[in-house]
Amino acid sequence: MSQGMNRRDFVRTGAVLGAAAASVPGCLLATTAPSPGAPMLNLKAPIRPIVISDLSGYKFRNGGPHNAVERAFKGITEGEDPLDALIAGVNIPELDPEETGIGYGGLPNADGVVQLDSCCMHGPLKRAGGVAALEGVRTPSKVARAVMDLTDHHLLVGKGAQDFARDVGFKIEDDLNTPRSRQLWLEWKRRLDPAHFPPPASRQRGTPAPAGRRGRDEGRTADARAEAERLDRAYRAGLSMVRDGLIPEGSFWGTINCDGITPAGDICGVTTTSGLAWKIPGRVGDSPILGAGLYVDNDVGAAGSTGRGEANLYNLSSFLIVEAMRRGLSPKDAGMEALRRIRHNTIEKRLLNDRGLPAFNVRFFVLNKKGETAGVTMYAAGETQYAVCTENGAELRDFEPLLDGAP
Repeated sequence: MSQGMNRRDFVRTGAVLGAAAASVPGCLLATTAPSPGAPMLNLKAPIRPIVISDLSGYKFRNGGPHNAVERAFKGITEGEDPLDALIAGVNIPELDPEETGIGYGGLPNADGVVQLDSCCMHGPLKRAGGVAALEGVRTPSKVARAVMDLTDHHLLVGKGAQDFARDVGFKIEDDLNTPRSRQLWLEWKRRLDPAHFPPPASRQRGTPAPAGRRGRDEGRTADARAEAERLDRAYRAGLSMVRDGLIPEGSFWGTINCDGITPAGDICGVTTTSGLAWKIPGRVGDSPILGAGLYVDNDVGAAGSTGRGEANLYNLSSFLIVEAMRRGLSPKDAGMEALRRIRHNTIEKRLLNDRGLPAFNVRFFVLNKKGETAGVTMYAAGETQYAVCTENGAELRDFEPLLDGAP
């Protein structure tokens, strides 16, 4: 005990320090070997709650006071179940008729029918639910949550998903098109008949096919080759509408991903989409698939995506990102690792631009257990910003691109 401090002062000082420790979240008194001085405090900073989303989570309010990230942040900081808070957030753009990439008014499939996909993951409960090719329900994220809560399954699809939604009380509508989404579909029909099968010849890597394959290709009928060309033109007609400014890139690919961490360090995530615009009926992308469009591990972090779903499906990119963070990578570095994997595995000619690089964009929204976030993208083109919400409110941040230029 130092000179000038009697026993009474020492006890009083110790009590004050103990009270301070109890008042700071994560603050612990040292319990290691005693030191000759006063007790030492190991001040562990509390988790800073944060919500991360793509641009849709910032842009749309559906006439209300909050956008998706604001509503989600409000919920997770006021004691609401974190997944409920995130779903309430994405319900805002799902219900907004001006958002043509998800939910009500999402761009329909080739037959003019809006088919929706969604997935949610609850980190603390280690559970998930999803729906795919769901028709007639404006908020597929809520149906995905019901699948998680009420069944032993993860994924319900098509008519089965719709029957389940009806059985548990969701309203089923005949048509989720808005006048705008219907008009855009008709414009696409005007440009070219719908479809999204790539021409078989474009699948070659630039080297001669084996003799057996050549024989099959050469044996194709003229009608089959013409059909393949028509299908490729149909896909490109959709891209031309992006280039002409009729729809934003985000609406062509669809999708909102929203992830958040609470002050207690619990992590949840949700992804919801109308899928690729004018897709083949029944096509399901990455959004409702665990590990592709969304992955959450409460001990590590979360990752979700927008952009070309097939690239994420092939690489299970969101799972890859979370596992990279488990190895100690930062959110940014983990996201870049997934982008490099996609670039490496993109080899088909039809998917490459004149630089030999992916002719598409894909973006990741990454959150770790510390509450650190990152937004990374293959190219800083199209949507170049993503959204976060903290105690300082909602803001937009710039993506970190892997490659220069545009697709």
